[in-house]
Amino acid sequence: MSDHTIQQHLIDPEICIRCNTCEATCPVGAITHDDRNYVVDASKCNLCMACVPPCPTGSIDNWRTVVKIRAYSTAEQLTWDELPAELPPEALQSASDSPETKYIEENSQGVIVSIESVATKTEADGAATPVALHNHSATIPPWSAAHPYTGLYGPKSPITATVTGNVRVTELAKDGRGDYDTHHIVLDFGSHTMPLLEGQSIGIVAPGLDARGKPHHARQYSVASPRDGERVGYNNASLTVKRVLEDHSGNEVRGVASNFLCDAKVGDTVQVIGPFGHSFLMPNHAGSHIVMICTGTGSAPMRAMTEQRRRLAALGKANTGKLMLFFGARSKEELPYFGPLAKLPADFISIHLAYSRQADQPKVHVQDLLRQHAAQLVPLLTDTNTHFYVCGLKAMETGVLQALQDIATDAGLDWLTVSAELKRSGRMHLETY
Repeated sequence: MSDHTIQQHLIDPEICIRCNTCEATCPVGAITHDDRNYVVDASKCNLCMACVPPCPTGSIDNWRTVVKIRAYSTAEQLTWDELPAELPPEALQSASDSPETKYIEENSQGVIVSIESVATKTEADGAATPVALHNHSATIPPWSAAHPYTGLYGPKSPITATVTGNVRVTELAKDGRGDYDTHHIVLDFGSHTMPLLEGQSIGIVAPGLDARGKPHHARQYSVASPRDGERVGYNNASLTVKRVLEDHSGNEVRGVASNFLCDAKVGDTVQVIGPFGHSFLMPNHAGSHIVMICTGTGSAPMRAMTEQRRRLAALGKANTGKLMLFFGARSKEELPYFGPLAKLPADFISIHLAYSRQADQPKVHVQDLLRQHAAQLVPLLTDTNTHFYVCGLKAMETGVLQALQDIATDAGLDWLTVSAELKRSGRMHLETY
């Protein structure tokens, strides 16, 4: 590679399942997205590789040799349906030797910018460098987790599953309306091999074409059933799906895959890819403690882990470790699986429910419940058998981590040391979206 060229980090739009893991992981804010693609800004990317291990599909691990000042811009990447071909050596050499390239490099001190971005060089010089954020989430699984199988079926080779169950798991509002229509969907994979572990996910490809006339991208959903399926002895799995009726800004929109799944009838077929996920997995060793913190459909992997523990207990293979659940929703009616949760015995699982918009009640969030149960959590923070799982809306992550930090600090523990150890040993897993 010459002084004029770089290895530009790119994301393959054909494989990417738009799970937001890379953007959430990137410590320098180099990754962004629109409603079409996730892209990497070459002027910000420092090749730290932090985003590569957590990616469930490998779409993040792509590179192209390009002339430094002609790096692909984010605007260009956002239009891609597939990665560009690698440039031949003669093309790279010709571009590197061009008077235009040499002039721009001499006048920009080698800053990595695309050719159309050179005019904004002065603005770039004055821009503040993003501050690296401490990433608390482990990229390795618990040491006792079962071996996961991933990427058996890609976007170009999906399998067909059949809907064998579709049940609403949130209560209907009194006026018959509400934006919390959440369903428990059961899919049967027929003769296809689909090994799934608690904490893994699959991708659903909705039928039809998008506004550009292209097939819809797969949407990722965490599996809500344990490793032997929703129904033991059958090749199936379940998902927890909320019908999306508005975007994060409150604008009206119908989620393509969520509405397709929520409207699915028994006997309908679904295109599936996956499995995905190699680190957000439950521990298997006896005596392991599991602390689950979630909101809404983030309860899916927690249900899978809880059900796996319940089935083991029914077989006489009880685990002596603690099982704790901190579950948040706006109201009881919006809490998925409220009925089944209420039937679980207290000596099996410790359940703490937070409602932020319950009528005539003060707002309570999951982080508030964590603080209320600090005495129980302090010994778990330093117990090497304890594993923390956080899943739900991105907005909850900061509050949860701040609460855990406060709990640790109040107990005389150094949070940075504790959190670094949790991450290093695969005992702190965050999956927010």
